[in-house]
Amino acid sequence: MRAFGYTVARDPAGAVRAATSTPNATYVAGGTDLLNLMRDGAEAHDHLIDVNRLNLASITARSGALRIGAAARMRQVAEHAGVREEFPVLSEALLASASPQVRNMASIGGNLLQRTRCGYFRDAGSACNKRVPGSGCPAITGQNRPHAVLGGSDHCIATHPSDLAVALTALEATVHLLGPGGERAVPIADFYLLPGSTPDQETAMRPGELITRVDVPRTDLAGRSRYLKLRDRATFEFAVVSVAAALRTRGGVVRDVRLAFGGVGTRPWRDTRVEAALRGRPLTPQAIQEAGRLLVADAKPYEGNAFKVELVQRALVSILGELGGLR
Repeated sequence: MRAFGYTVARDPAGAVRAATSTPNATYVAGGTDLLNLMRDGAEAHDHLIDVNRLNLASITARSGALRIGAAARMRQVAEHAGVREEFPVLSEALLASASPQVRNMASIGGNLLQRTRCGYFRDAGSACNKRVPGSGCPAITGQNRPHAVLGGSDHCIATHPSDLAVALTALEATVHLLGPGGERAVPIADFYLLPGSTPDQETAMRPGELITRVDVPRTDLAGRSRYLKLRDRATFEFAVVSVAAALRTRGGVVRDVRLAFGGVGTRPWRDTRVEAALRGRPLTPQAIQEAGRLLVADAKPYEGNAFKVELVQRALVSILGELGGLR
């Protein structure tokens, strides 16, 4: 790791000023991903701006929304009584993430901005279009078991690693940002970008912007939500396939449903066509299977990850069956 400067920000506006006035600077909170990236040579920054002393760690429910400060720790949010009761999918997604030690340190904002676990990206000696645009994507013909079957391009097939982002996508959260141009809010559906020909551009954030909070609508649907994560080992492992689901039925008929998927897409994956195929129909195994086939209709599997096409459909059957009382 090369030497870097360090500044402790005292207020959000000061943090943004420091980020925009200091060349090659970035924000740091828990540092659980950033410092590893810098140590491995996957990222290089000349200056770190510590945002831990900013007043951005509160967790409150007001005006019909859950408001989560970007500096709140994963453990705080996962164990918050209101989150566990009204937004169980968020708590479950966080508790399925990382390890207790990492959850104690890692911030919500940092979790949403963590980088892919693609081995080629993390290896500074390998080509990677995310790290060095135009250098190639060896995963396409190489080791691609962890990679995406949805949303990829000829330039990148890396999956997004955040469990929390998948759950927030299902609940239609909004990410709030502060930058040189002031405050703005970005629906999480627009926050993460498809790789296309520019996989190095992963989010809609502008230079110098800081995540300040995430707002999640308080709805009856959010209270009937679950998170299913399939992984290679029981802890401290990223998703092979995951599903965040929120479901409301009446008389066995789907009145409303929200679905988002992890481990299969280049960003947290939501396909509203799948939800529409279920809405207004009796929740039966056949209906869920038909929705699953629609989900993977445009999938592009590779040699190492073709199994995900079937696995994500089985995961959908499992979680909706549990939420809908079919099991």
